[in-house]
Order: sequence, then C-alpha cells, then structure tokens
Amino acid sequence: MKRTLDALVIVAMIMVMAIGLTWIIPAGEFDRAVEMVNGKEKTLVQAGTYHDVDQAPQSFFRSFTAPLEGFEAAADIIAFVILVGGAFSILMATGAIDSALQGVLKRAKEKPGNSVMLIPVLMAVFALAGYSFGMSEETLVFVLITLPLARNLGFDAFVGVAIPFIGAGVGFAGAAFNPFTVGIAHGIADVQLFSGAGYRTLVCAAFVIAASIYVMRYARKLIANPEMRFLPELDLDEKVPEAGEFNGRRKLILLLFFLSLVAVIVGAIWQGWYIAEISGLFVVLGLLSAIVGKLGMQGTVNAFYKGAKEMLPAALVIALSKSILLIAQDGKIIDTILHAMSGAVDGLPKVVAVQLMFLVQGFINFFIPSGSGQAAITIPIMAPLGDLIGISRQTSVLAYQFGDGLFNLIIPTSGVTMGILSIAKIPFGQWLKWIWKLMVVLILLAMIFLALPIVAFEW
Repeated sequence: MKRTLDALVIVAMIMVMAIGLTWIIPAGEFDRAVEMVNGKEKTLVQAGTYHDVDQAPQSFFRSFTAPLEGFEAAADIIAFVILVGGAFSILMATGAIDSALQGVLKRAKEKPGNSVMLIPVLMAVFALAGYSFGMSEETLVFVLITLPLARNLGFDAFVGVAIPFIGAGVGFAGAAFNPFTVGIAHGIADVQLFSGAGYRTLVCAAFVIAASIYVMRYARKLIANPEMRFLPELDLDEKVPEAGEFNGRRKLILLLFFLSLVAVIVGAIWQGWYIAEISGLFVVLGLLSAIVGKLGMQGTVNAFYKGAKEMLPAALVIALSKSILLIAQDGKIIDTILHAMSGAVDGLPKVVAVQLMFLVQGFINFFIPSGSGQAAITIPIMAPLGDLIGISRQTSVLAYQFGDGLFNLIIPTSGVTMGILSIAKIPFGQWLKWIWKLMVVLILLAMIFLALPIVAFEW
C-alpha cells in the first residue's frame, strides 16, 4: 500500500506542475490534416503552420476532475490490465506456471551461475518482441511471471521488472519492424517502409548486450551480497508456492499459454491486433485453463477476482498519468514546446543537431508517450528540418525512435512504466536511482549510432 501511495503522490505532484505550466508557457498550435499513412488515416501536424492561440490556463480544480478524464482516456489500457490480470490469475491458480517455474529453478540451481545466465536469454526474447511487433503494454502481463521467477532465483523486484520491461524496451528503441513506430514514421517521412533494418538490428543488438550486462552485474552482486538489494523488504512475498507434479493437464495449459503468445505476435504483426484483441485472447486463455485445470466455477471466479483486484493500484496510476497529458493538451502547451525545441535545432552542425533532435524527442515523449502519436506530431516537423540541415530522413526517424523508445523506461507519464512499477511495488524514485547508470550508457550508445550515419557513411 505504501508503494502505491508513493507512486500516486509523485504523479499527483507532476499533475499540479503541469497545471502551473499552462499558466506560464504561451499557448500555440500547429495546423493538422488527415492523411493516409500505410493505408490508414492519420492526423498529421503541418510543418510551418505554428501560430499563437489564446492562453488556456487550467484551474487548480482541474487536478480533481482530470483523474476521471484520465480513466476515460486510458480506459482501454486500464481494462486490459484488469482483464489480463484476472485471466492470468486463473492461469496461475491451475499451478501450471508454478510447477514449470520450479523445474526451471531446479535446473538453474544445479550449477552456480546458471540463474544469472537466464537473464540475457530472457531479455533477448523480450527484446525480439519489441524489435518485431513493438511489445509494450504486453509487458504488464509478463512481469507477473518474471517477478516470482527472479525472487526465487535469489534476485529482487528490480531484476524481475528489468527482464521483460527493459528487455522489450531496448528492443522497442532499436526496432526494425515495429509497425507502431518505425512503420508510421517511415510512412510520414516518405522513406521506404522498414528500410535500414540491417543498421537497426546492429543498434538493437548493442542495446540488448548493454542492458543484459547491466542487469547481470547487479544480479551477481545480489548473489554475492544479498544486503545490497535496493528494497530487500519486497522480497518477503511473491514466492512461487509449492506446486504439484508437472502433469499432462499442466503441460497442456502451458502449451495453450505459448500458443497464445504466438497468436499475439502473429496478430500484432499481420492482423493489426491491439489491446482489445490481445485482452480478449488472454481471457479465452484463462477460461480454457480453468476448464483444463478443473478449477470449477467458484474457483475460476475467485481466481479472476483476486487477479483483477491486484491490478487496481496499477490502473489508478495509469489513469493519473494519462490525466497529466490531458492537462497539457487542453492547456495548448505541447505544440508550443515542440515548436520551441525544433527551432533550437536549426542552424547547428549536423552532428550536434541530430543529438539535440534525439534529446528533444525524449523530452516530448514526456508529454506524448504514445509512439505512434509522437510520430504523427513530430515527424512532419523533424523530417523537413533534417532536410534543411543536411540530415537524412532515415536518421531523423532514428532520432525519433531513440527518443521515444529509450525514455519510455523512465518517464512517469507513461501508463505502462508506472503500471509495471506499481505491480512490482517499486517506488518511481528508487527505479530512477537503480536505472540511471544504464540510461547513461544507452543514451551514449544512441548518440554514437546517430553520429555514424553522418560522419562515416551515407544512410
């Protein structure tokens, strides 16, 4: 409860700060038009159309009404979290995951170091999901598996969160085929769809290696000295309970689970699945698991209720995070910030300008954590700006991609970020304290990979 309260206090303080900014920052807007991007209608910002508008300061009373609006605006993600949490709780109640985890734990503990070597393997798997179909919200599901797994291997909640969240996050940042970021940005920038995949694959591999080494080093420190844990009190719960034999029914349930993961990947890439379809798939998985596992009607309902209830704190944090964005939008300060930052890049040397474009995108990501939404707003401005200063549109897209992907790991306005930390009961401040060194490494790598296409080869 205290961890949830800490997260809510942080988000509430940021919401009040956003209200204050609507009184200080001049209001302005770009014109927008509906255009076809990759066969879908997108509302795009029209470069060069920025103009001042009447100031729209938000009242302090808005801090009490915005949370409800945040629930409405983030209803799909909130419903996703609650439904999948309930469905996953049904899956857990069958004992299939517990018995499988115990088998993994047994093998991992047979030789010293086996448990640590699981980390890069699992992170690479999640990175591949981010690299290919843009896994993001789905990590809210997998953290329910990796938290007890990490703790039973002798690690803590930070490792449990890092495996799916950072793994998918660095894959997302270096993605080659993510339709929600690279695909949309390429379409808007008039660049061949999913071109530059070879270079992006190299980037993604470097990000994954750096992140894996960072998490593995921390995990090894925990094994050598458990007292070094950031939040040792969190390791007293969420242990994998004793489970029975990994029998035929449980193997079938686990098979259904893996088939569901394959369906998520196929659906997201080729069928355009998103939150509604994925949550529906997991609900079906929960019901099938209950039937195979013979939970009965009452056992199924109890398990679903338990899982849904545990997701409510995360849902509340997600709603408050969304309300911050609504305040900034209604205060008409987002376009003003974008206009000012894009203007600051103009006229600088190319190597310096591309780094500022990256950092600008990261700052804008605070207000627009949606990758596709950010692409629709910033690429129409940043791509032509790159043309003017001699930066290829491919590199401009890469700067957007890095700014969106990497900073998703630390922004408090992201419902996914705050939701995962709430589930893991990690205070946001402690997360920043734990991850900041890795962020420095990833940002430096991003800057190097942005500079290479300018100083070393044409891209």
